[in-house]
Amino acid sequence: MINSTKVSYFTLGAYFDTGAYRYLCFMIIMFLYILIICTNSLLTVVICLNRSLHEPMYIFLCSLFVNELYGSTGLFPFLLVQILSDIHTVSASFCFLQIFCVYSYVCVEFSSLAVMSYDRYLAICHPLQYKTHMTFNKIAILIALPWLYSFLTIVTLIALIAPLQLCGNIIDKVYCLNYSIVKLACTETSVNNIYGLIITFLTVFVPLFIIIYSYMKILKVCFSGSKQTRQKAFSTCMPHIASLLNFSFGVCFEIFQSRFDIKGVHSMLKIVLSLYFLTCQPLFNPVMYGLKLSKIRVTCKSLLLHCALQCWSSTRFDQDN
Repeated sequence: MINSTKVSYFTLGAYFDTGAYRYLCFMIIMFLYILIICTNSLLTVVICLNRSLHEPMYIFLCSLFVNELYGSTGLFPFLLVQILSDIHTVSASFCFLQIFCVYSYVCVEFSSLAVMSYDRYLAICHPLQYKTHMTFNKIAILIALPWLYSFLTIVTLIALIAPLQLCGNIIDKVYCLNYSIVKLACTETSVNNIYGLIITFLTVFVPLFIIIYSYMKILKVCFSGSKQTRQKAFSTCMPHIASLLNFSFGVCFEIFQSRFDIKGVHSMLKIVLSLYFLTCQPLFNPVMYGLKLSKIRVTCKSLLLHCALQCWSSTRFDQDN
């Protein structure tokens, strides 16, 4: 039996030798990471700088984009290093830090999507009372609460797994996960399992219930309202629903894959699907919200056009001089 105090590192067993393709994988991952940073940063800056976008819906979106930057930064630099490395090991302390980043990212994402559905419910179902309900203080609380809740719950989760006595140090993943370490424990892990199930319920199913309830009310108003009301509701709600379905699929698959041994699935496909919610969501949200929400789309075009004109003017000025 290996005591947890003697386990100074973990070996990530899901990596395999890709030969010359490792550099292609590195370039693809690097391109995706740069794309995520650029798109999410651009939309965050656009919302922050443009006063016409200082509305609750766009402020909540800004928090969502910041979370995409946070979650992807907790994974992509680590993946890039591991792809080029021949020895796929990670220190125990860094492994716990990555668990904190990944799990808190998931908590904030689901909580933010629930807050956004509540905001749309108030805006569509109670439009006359919307401004009195959605005050500045309430907006601040609805933004801060998901982050505080996520950090506190995940710190507790790590405090429960850190003292576990482990019988091994090989994690069959390409990044660190809580349940992968719990499965290595030699001692009783019922407390960890119960707490993990409670977190899963509070993080995934409670927000999903809030979202489903909100959209049931929204649909009721839409079908009983005018055509213009339906079009406006669908145009603002469709990106949110698409984002929710995309993220829920990735997270639910990862939970299912971690808890149950799935046979008959190729190892490369398992790796891709386990990374889905951490890679596709940060890419999906900026595209979906940027294209579907006209205010953001128009503002982005204006900003990019302004930057292009500034660059062109600067170039012409240098040539003239």
